[in-house]
Amino acid sequence: MNDPAQNTKQAEDHPLQRIPIEISVTVGKARPLVRDLLGLGENAVLPLDKRIEDPVELYVGDRLIARGELQEMEGGEPGQLAVRLTEVAIDADSLT
Repeated sequence: MNDPAQNTKQAEDHPLQRIPIEISVTVGKARPLVRDLLGLGENAVLPLDKRIEDPVELYVGDRLIARGELQEMEGGEPGQLAVRLTEVAIDADSLT
């Protein structure tokens, strides 16, 4: 009979557990006209469709995996950003 503790140990030792993935954090979108985009230069401000207190979205590839709040990372470099998760996707449709 299979020992659940041994199965868990084997899963933790699996080489795939050590592969890093990239998570993208989306804070908002901008939709300028091309003529406005071409006129942007240094110090230009591009307004986004979100407010600073709005949740951010976390993606792996094009799949939404969670939502959260931006915050400054405790114990990190001054100004280093972090995300506190407020919702985690259980399946592909759970956050939409």
